[in-house]
Amino acid sequence: MRYTSKIDYFFLTGIGFLILFSTVVLRVTASSLFPLYFFFIFIALVAFSLFSILGFEIISLFSRFFYVGSIVFLILPILIGQITRGTVRWITLGALSIQPAEIIRPFLLVYFANYLTEKELTFKRLIKSCLLFILPVVLILIQPSLGVAFLTAIGFLGLLFSVKLEKKYFLFLILGIFLVIPVGWKVIAPYQSQRILAFLNLSSDPLGSGYNSMQSKISVGSGKLFGRGLGKGVQTQLSFLPERQTDFIFAAISEELGFIGSLLILVGEFFIFYKLSLFIDNSVNYASRTYITSFLLVLFSQTIVHIGMNLGLLPITGVPLPLVSAGGSSLLGTMIGLSLCLGARKK
Repeated sequence: MRYTSKIDYFFLTGIGFLILFSTVVLRVTASSLFPLYFFFIFIALVAFSLFSILGFEIISLFSRFFYVGSIVFLILPILIGQITRGTVRWITLGALSIQPAEIIRPFLLVYFANYLTEKELTFKRLIKSCLLFILPVVLILIQPSLGVAFLTAIGFLGLLFSVKLEKKYFLFLILGIFLVIPVGWKVIAPYQSQRILAFLNLSSDPLGSGYNSMQSKISVGSGKLFGRGLGKGVQTQLSFLPERQTDFIFAAISEELGFIGSLLILVGEFFIFYKLSLFIDNSVNYASRTYITSFLLVLFSQTIVHIGMNLGLLPITGVPLPLVSAGGSSLLGTMIGLSLCLGARKK
């Protein structure tokens, strides 16, 4: 009875709509992903059901194990991961490729949500939480995965801004962020810094780092109101648009389904954001409210960054569109995160 009372059918409908929309588009634009991608969808749905039933309070009992497990899981790609395009983000299990950095994010947020709220947040405890957080972020950057590291950092900042924190501590946080930026510029991979420089001046490398952004903007603009038709996009189907199933899924949808198709995606995403905002005021405890706030900020930032880089407004960081871009690990991580939000509701 407890689980039945916690079901939000409108929330489930919003999630189901985006997954179904994504499946239809991907079947046409990237048919080679199937039938394997159906397996990832099935696993994501099973995980969503399981964590929703368990609920946030029960999951929180194991939060320390989640932190340790996340660190171990992040180390595995470095030790046994498959090298793809100069990166070691994935663990290969037969036909499956798993990206731990995408899956562990909600578990890290659960751990830090509990850590920051279980006791009075003193300055010493705040510094300790930041040091604990730096370890997984460094492991993600080593792989390297700038986009995933950015979203994980956004989630942690969301936690800090949603807990009871003295105002003077915010000054230390802001100062720390400004100190980290130049260090981060030195740490990121050369191709990542090149993407940022190309964003500032696309014409400096139109056939290299600036190519993706230029093709993406062409795709979005050519769709107009109703699009060229599903499966009929010139940029998408002739592979002028790179990574059309992941990093540039929004551009592919815009070209083939036009403004109407892209608007449907935006409505679906923002409906989920709206529902999550309602969950915040109806959460079971302080830690769960902090977690939902953080995860909502992550999804919102992820959507804005993805669409921004597809429109040429932001640098290309390889951030997928939640529930829409292809990527089994991203889908699984997002569904686990959403299920924990659902399980954190009072009713």
